[in-house]
Amino acid sequence: MNDHPTSSPNATASMQPLMAQPQATVPPLDRSVHAALARFTFGLSPAALAQASMDWRLHLAGSPMKRMELASELAQALANGVVDWMRALQGHALVNNDAGDPALQVPDQRFADPAWQRYPFNLYAHAFLQQQAWWQHATSGVRGVSGHHEQMVAFMARQWLDMLAPTNSPFTNPEVIEATLKSNGMNLLEGSKLCMDDMQRALGGLPPAGSEHFIPGRQVAITPGKVVLRNRLAELIQYSPSTPQVHAEPVLIVPAWIMKYYILDLSPGNSLVKYLVDQGHTVFMISWKNPDAGDRDLGMDDYLTLGPLAALDAVQRIVPGRKVHAAGYCLGGTLLAIAAAALAAQNDTRLATVTMLASQTDFTEPGELSLFIDESQVTFLEDMMWGPGYLDGTQMAGAFQMLRSYDLIWSRITRDYLLGQRRPPNDLMAWNSDATRMPFRMHSEYLRGLYLRNDLAEGRWKVNGQAVAVEDITQPWFVIGTESDHVAPWRSVYKIHLLTDRDVTFVLTSGGHNAGIVSEPGHPRRHYRWATHAQGAPFIAPEQWLQQAQPEQGSWWPRWHDWLAAHGSGLVAPPRMGAPELPPLADAPGSYVLQR
Repeated sequence: MNDHPTSSPNATASMQPLMAQPQATVPPLDRSVHAALARFTFGLSPAALAQASMDWRLHLAGSPMKRMELASELAQALANGVVDWMRALQGHALVNNDAGDPALQVPDQRFADPAWQRYPFNLYAHAFLQQQAWWQHATSGVRGVSGHHEQMVAFMARQWLDMLAPTNSPFTNPEVIEATLKSNGMNLLEGSKLCMDDMQRALGGLPPAGSEHFIPGRQVAITPGKVVLRNRLAELIQYSPSTPQVHAEPVLIVPAWIMKYYILDLSPGNSLVKYLVDQGHTVFMISWKNPDAGDRDLGMDDYLTLGPLAALDAVQRIVPGRKVHAAGYCLGGTLLAIAAAALAAQNDTRLATVTMLASQTDFTEPGELSLFIDESQVTFLEDMMWGPGYLDGTQMAGAFQMLRSYDLIWSRITRDYLLGQRRPPNDLMAWNSDATRMPFRMHSEYLRGLYLRNDLAEGRWKVNGQAVAVEDITQPWFVIGTESDHVAPWRSVYKIHLLTDRDVTFVLTSGGHNAGIVSEPGHPRRHYRWATHAQGAPFIAPEQWLQQAQPEQGSWWPRWHDWLAAHGSGLVAPPRMGAPELPPLADAPGSYVLQR
């Protein structure tokens, strides 16, 4: 492959990947049974589901007052249903029996169409919403049930309810009935064709329809640049300058390896990389390899050494004598925090600043993703990965879809298969289907060390045998949280304030984990809040911060650019592409991003 060497005479040279830790002896039959079960449970551990269900059932059985309340609510709902049915037959509006019930006050977009206000569809919608509210009461507030088990039971109930919603049936959905009558059933015929096409693509391992219009290097990931480093795990892309002068300090971006890097370099109009380059920044980006069975023993230390540390060495060879603005997205941000802590432990001062984009350093409140992470579930996942040596990207994508099953599964089924109206994909949707695999060892270390034990926040995470701590990082921070993030909830991201006493500029932007980061200037309805917590200032709780932070309309990208410029040393001539010992290997986007 003609890999460039990644070692250098500086501090990172000693940070070599740790030897694989011996795995506990597990009977192959046990692993095989778990792997076979996973095919029928969508990767969820039956034992974890059973434990949660039993915890809830036993405590509910021992709570007679709670059961009496639920029985009374059910009886009242049935009585209201009879009254509603009688009034609907007479052409009257339904009784407003939702007042005082918060669970029924939140608008449900499933029933936003005016057709749901007509008889009998208004009865279907109202009955469903009451059932949903009843289950919400039933699965919450049962004394003695652990918080994790309560979340799991509520999650399971929500999956069933989302599946049984009247919007999913052609016989109870007025929008589908109207479309069928108008088109003489052609919508159902077209929907069946779309369904067959999706099934064939799934069986053949092909990407979703329309993804062929967003191929890296053709329609997306087209910002000009060169691959200047390639090793077993990563390629490093240096982007070509577009301004006569550039900011002296380069920007190194560490993306997550759960998906491909080009979420930060989508189409030219919403590419964060192109925006930074056009503002005069010299940008470097890591592009991760899509691992296969031969990479099963790659661990977190390998990702650290062959990723941000190797990239940092290369950047400094190309732009010598300059400190580096380092930024990490999602899991890449967590890895960057580990790297910065490891550098701090060796008094390495090559970083100028640290930016975290929807990234966590404390995992005590990881949000709904924690539904899939406990000892039973992680053991189950390890056994799933043991045979192939990796976790397939489609399995991880399935877990994320289940967190928002209505938005990502059932609404799509209704639109595509019942209405026959396939929404044209955009670049972000195409990227979302371009998943990657994760090596057995790395994913196990990541889940156990960060999610189960919270080692990084509690000072137990080790690099090259030495414990590292986020509080040792002396650089200023720029940290992004997003309002509706299901992967890295903003209050969890905000916990960086508890792990450092340095300057932290925290930004809370509209959108979710992906769309909140891809927030280009000019995008309608974008907004954010921001505030800088000065070094040594007292801690401010997230709720208080939310009230005090400065609201702004538009994209947060210009705010970050201004912050980077303020922490730089001015403008200089653009650096060369590559270095004598690191000549360009290929044009961007490189080869790793194209791996399937």
